[in-house]
Amino acid sequence: MPMKARDVSLLTAAPRGLHPLPSLLVVAALLGLLPTAQAERADRQAPLSFSADTARVDDLKAVHTLSGNVEITKGSIVIKAAQVEVRQGKDGHQIAVASGGARRATFRQKREGLEEFIEGEAERLEYDSRADTVKLVGQAVMRRLRGSTVADEVNGSVITYDNGSEVFQVQGGATPGGGTGRVRGVLTPRETPAAGGSR
Repeated sequence: MPMKARDVSLLTAAPRGLHPLPSLLVVAALLGLLPTAQAERADRQAPLSFSADTARVDDLKAVHTLSGNVEITKGSIVIKAAQVEVRQGKDGHQIAVASGGARRATFRQKREGLEEFIEGEAERLEYDSRADTVKLVGQAVMRRLRGSTVADEVNGSVITYDNGSEVFQVQGGATPGGGTGRVRGVLTPRETPAAGGSR
């Protein structure tokens, strides 16, 4: 729903003695003028495109069932799987559940303003456009790539990635081989720019 001019003035009006900058930043974020807000909005609002060997479309229930070498793109998000079911809510949000079949389903998304990507793979992926989350279930792996180099990697039974807050939650669990199912990971120190801007 478009914001009316009087609504914006309520957000930008600063009480006496307070600087209006924080209120202006709120307005800028709402309008998508700040880079992080714009990036999140771009993927959530982008159309969902797909290719697959077969597709079954149920317009009445707003369910699309895609099978065989499925590839879905939505902004910078790419999901690949053997089968994907996409449900669309009345408000336009989309939920995609992808299963890998013989190979695991994969997920990839570019991080805004950085030459970094988040990649994940699991037996099942659940993407929710409204919550802006991806849940990886079963032999789950998630990686942060700087360029093409793996910087960080976590492994667990279930991994939930919240794109808005950029938070990973990793759960262990019993493994098919009878292992303890502990969460495992490797974290690489972040690079810091040298003083004076030179490296």
